[in-house]
Amino acid sequence: MTANLSSARLFPTMTTVTFRPESEVCPQCEGPMKVWNTANKTVATLAIGTFAAREYRYYCRQCGEVVGSRELATLVAQRCRIGYDVLVSVGKQFFLDSRDNEQIVSNLRQKNVDVSRSEVSYLAKKFIVYLALLHKQVRRQTRSFLSLGGGYILHLDGTCEGDSPHLISVLDGITDIVLDNTKVASENADELIPFLQEVQAAYGDPVAVVSDMGKGIVAAVAEVFPDVPLFICHFHFLKGVGKELFGKENEAIRNRLKTIGIQGRLRKRLRALAGACETAQSIDTFISRIETEDPTKPSSHMIVYSLLQWALEGKHQGEGRGFPFDQPHLVFYRRLVRVHALLGRLRQAGLFDGSKEKKLYTTIRSDLQPVIRDTRMKSTAAVMQEKVEVFTRLRTAMRITLPQNKRGLNDEGEPCRMKTIEEEVMKFMRRLCRDKNRMQDKAYQKLIDHITENRRRLFCDPLVVKTQVGKIIIQPHRTNNILEIFFRNFMRTYRKKNGFQAMEKALKAMLKDTPLVMNLRNEDFVDLLLDGKKDLATRFADIDAMIVRQQMKNSRAAEHLVSVKLKRLIASTTFPESLMFLTDKKAS
Repeated sequence: MTANLSSARLFPTMTTVTFRPESEVCPQCEGPMKVWNTANKTVATLAIGTFAAREYRYYCRQCGEVVGSRELATLVAQRCRIGYDVLVSVGKQFFLDSRDNEQIVSNLRQKNVDVSRSEVSYLAKKFIVYLALLHKQVRRQTRSFLSLGGGYILHLDGTCEGDSPHLISVLDGITDIVLDNTKVASENADELIPFLQEVQAAYGDPVAVVSDMGKGIVAAVAEVFPDVPLFICHFHFLKGVGKELFGKENEAIRNRLKTIGIQGRLRKRLRALAGACETAQSIDTFISRIETEDPTKPSSHMIVYSLLQWALEGKHQGEGRGFPFDQPHLVFYRRLVRVHALLGRLRQAGLFDGSKEKKLYTTIRSDLQPVIRDTRMKSTAAVMQEKVEVFTRLRTAMRITLPQNKRGLNDEGEPCRMKTIEEEVMKFMRRLCRDKNRMQDKAYQKLIDHITENRRRLFCDPLVVKTQVGKIIIQPHRTNNILEIFFRNFMRTYRKKNGFQAMEKALKAMLKDTPLVMNLRNEDFVDLLLDGKKDLATRFADIDAMIVRQQMKNSRAAEHLVSVKLKRLIASTTFPESLMFLTDKKAS
C-alpha cells in the first residue's frame, strides 16, 4: 500500500519530531540528569523530508555534563539543517552521476527537501571535505589492505588548464585506489617532495613508481624514494618523443592554415550551399547514387558540398589519443590538397559545364589556391609525414598505441614479454642510426638519446615481492593510462555539468581532494571507509562538525573571488592611466 508513497506525500505539511537523550543517567559520573532546555530547528532528511526537530537536552547537577540526543546527531550535524543522507545524495549525484544543480534540486524536491542551486554547490564541496577527513581516518586500514597484495605501485600524474594550478593525484596501480591529491603551482621537485613525503608516511615505500618523464617528478621521486624502481610510462614516453620529433612541423602547418583562413572560407561556402544540399531528398539521392554506382550525372553542388565536409572533417580524425598520435592539421592539409586535385579531375569529366557550375568551381578553387601554392607548407607537410611514419614504427616496436586498434586512452599495450619489446625497440634504433640522412636532423638525434637514456626505466622485469602468504610476482603497468583515463573521465564529468570546454576556472575552484570521489566506485575501498557502518551518511556522523566547518572556511578564503565588474575594469589596457587620472584629480 505504501510502496509508492514519497516523503512529500507522507508529510504534506511540516511535522514535528521530538528527540530526547537515550538515558537519564549521566555518562560521566552516572548521576541523575534533568531537563536543561529544549531546542528547535528545521531538519531535512531523505527518509522524512523537511520536518521540525524538537530536542530535549539534559544536564547533570553533579558534574555539569550536558547531553543531547544521539539519534538526532546521527541524522544531522549541530548547527546544520541538511541531514547526512541528503549530503551524501548530493555528493553522489553531483560527482558520480554528473547531475547538474537544477536536476539535483528537482530530485530532492520529490523527497520534500528544498535546497537552492547555490546550496547544491556548497553541499557538494562539503561532501568532499567529509570524504577527505574519512579517507585520512582509514589510512592505517588502507595500508594494511595494500600490503595483502604485496604493497602498492605508485602512479603519479597531474593535469592543468591554462594558468590553473596543477592537480596532482597518486593512485595504486594494483587496486586503482586514489591515495592522495594536491594542488601545486607547477610540477617542480620542491613542491612535489613534501607531498610525496606525506604519501610515504601514510602508506610506506611503494614497490615501484610509474610516471611521465617530467624532470620535477623524476627528481622528487628520486629524493623521497631513492631505492624504489622508477619506470617511465610508455604512453607518456611516446607522447613526449612524438612532440619533440614533429611538433615544430605541426605548429608551422597549423599557423599557416590559420593565417590563410581556409577553414572559415570553406565554412562560408558550405553555408551558401546548405539550402540546396541539406534537404533529406538531396542527401538520400546522393547517397543512393554512390552506393548503387548510378551513372546518372550527380549534382555538382552536392559533390562540392560533400567534398568540403570531408575536408573539414579531417580536423576531427584520429585515434582519440591527442597529438602526436593524432595529427589533425596534417590530415586537414592533405585533404585540402586532395580536394583541389579531385575538383580538377571532375571538371575534365564535364561536371562543371554550366555557368553556375563553372562559377562554383572557380570560387572553390580560388579558396584553395593559397594552400596549394604555399611551397613551404608543402615541404613541411612532407617532412612531417616522413617523421610520422618513423614514429609509427616506434609505436609498433613498443607494441602500444598502435594505429589500427580502437582503444584510445584505454590502450594498455599488446600482451608481450618486456624483453621482446626491448629487443624490437633496439632494432628500430639501430636501423634509424644507420640512416645518415635522417640522423642529420637534431630531432632524430634527440629521439635516439631519449631511448638510450630511459632504456632501463622503460623496460622493467617483473618485481618479486614478499607477502604474508609468500613471494609473488608483480608486473607494473606499462602505462600511466589509469591516471590518464581517470583525469579524462573526471574532466568529462565537469564539462558535462558546466557546458564548457575550458577547465581552467573549474580547476582553480576545485578542492584538491575532489578526485577521492572516484574511490566510491571501488567496493573494496568503500568497505574500508564504512568500517562496519551501514552507509556513508552514518560514517559522516562520526566526523567532528567543527573540523568540517573550519575546512570549509579555509577553502572559501583560498578562492580569492574578484568582482566581475572589477575584472572588466582592470582588463582595460588604459586602466593604470585612468587610475592615475583620478589620483591626480584628487590631489589638485
